[in-house]
Amino acid sequence: MARDTHSCCDCNSMDTTKAYRTLAGRGTAVVSIQGSEFIGHASPVTGQVAAETFVETIRENHSDATHNVPAYRVHTGTERRLLREYSSDDGEPSGSAGKPVLNVLQGQELENAAVVVTRHFGGTELGVGGLVRAYSRVTTQAIDAAGTIDTVPHEELLVTVDYDDSGTVRGTLESAGVEFEATYEEQVAFDVRVPVADSDDLCDRLQSATSGRAKID
Repeated sequence: MARDTHSCCDCNSMDTTKAYRTLAGRGTAVVSIQGSEFIGHASPVTGQVAAETFVETIRENHSDATHNVPAYRVHTGTERRLLREYSSDDGEPSGSAGKPVLNVLQGQELENAAVVVTRHFGGTELGVGGLVRAYSRVTTQAIDAAGTIDTVPHEELLVTVDYDDSGTVRGTLESAGVEFEATYEEQVAFDVRVPVADSDDLCDRLQSATSGRAKID
């Protein structure tokens, strides 16, 4: 009888300034083998919570599937110094599904990346070897569809100021070339995405520009 297996580990410490490889966007691929349909869903994620949310979304969208097999490799910890890996066979024979998907992510050295492979069973048993090949193949194709890029670790900051300081903060963020979105309510909140290596310097610049009035979380 098929049994579900899970695996996860926290791997070696990482250099938070070093570039890493991740997915450029979302990608989907479909492979049909002896009546079974395998759908690979690949996505970049910002960490473990985002990866698990992606996995759950695919499961909800494909709740009629026989299996939804997940795997991901993500940065974790407050300083993102650890790499966490996770996979599950989701009811397929042990080692035939989740591990092959994770192996592809490992082999391509992808980080902050998640894949879920949806399987609709077609009535013909493929055997462990056939399943390994099928899950590996559709994962590779989904990653190819998503594309890959090299980037550096980022973190998110929430900068809150009064309206009088909002123009100064916006100008500082624009001059730093970082991504941000502004929300104007009783105060102005800036959601900022900044490379980890530049975070301390940016915080110092914001505090200096606002004479310490900016609240940064």
